[in-house]
Amino acid sequence: MKTEKQTKPRSGYTMLIVFLVLLAATLTTIVRLEQYLLIIAIPFILAILPGFFIVNPNGSKVLVLFGAYKGTVKDNGFFWANPFYTKTRISLRARNFDSDKVKVNDKIGNPILINVILVWKVKDTYKAAFEVDHYEEFVRVQTDAAVRKLAGSYPYDNFDDEQAEMTLRSGMHEVNEALEEEITERLAIAGIEVTEARIGYLAYAPEIAGSMLKRQQAVAIVAARKKIVEGAVGMVEDALTRLSEDGIIEFDEHQKASMVSNLMVVLCGDKEATPVINTGTLHT
Repeated sequence: MKTEKQTKPRSGYTMLIVFLVLLAATLTTIVRLEQYLLIIAIPFILAILPGFFIVNPNGSKVLVLFGAYKGTVKDNGFFWANPFYTKTRISLRARNFDSDKVKVNDKIGNPILINVILVWKVKDTYKAAFEVDHYEEFVRVQTDAAVRKLAGSYPYDNFDDEQAEMTLRSGMHEVNEALEEEITERLAIAGIEVTEARIGYLAYAPEIAGSMLKRQQAVAIVAARKKIVEGAVGMVEDALTRLSEDGIIEFDEHQKASMVSNLMVVLCGDKEATPVINTGTLHT
């Protein structure tokens, strides 16, 4: 596959001096009314003039002569080249692309909204100019396709797939790396270098967002309750062991059950327990 070829055109300042000399000579002929020299000088000057061009920092000019690629000028400055060259400007600056939020289905079919932030620049001007039509539009379309493919490769979370080790929400670093690799591969044909690619927005689609929020809240409540119960069981077990080992009081099975029940209610309740004073004995 053909790639970029850098070329060094003539200095524009040298050719500018030549142009000014010719212009001065032309003005002299006008004064002397030597019309036969004007017929030669004026077309020659007009032919030289289109050859001048400027390349700004982080810019380039792709030179084409009658359909044949002649090279790319990436050096900054004022130059002159064959006036018949077609000079196409291609910026080499880094660019940001913030894609639209697209609705796609994740690996398990849940509709989600996702967009990507891409930082890219042109690396190979030949490919950008001749391998694809409108390389900027090519970047947009291929980035959108890569995002859709990525979203379908991972679940949003592991609610429905508890075996999934990698999800869009929890494995952000790994997912961004996979996204960058996918986009880099797709844009290589256009000579585009991907500097950074990452997910900028990720959420459930509006039609299921409310239900999924309730589900997340329920999972959080269950997890919190589980922790509370585990802690309460440990505290009750420790209390019974200490009371027995220190010989403070001896409980039969019925009293142990009653004490465990009371402690679990106190430790696991949502509200503070209201103490009840026993005016009798524990055996009452």
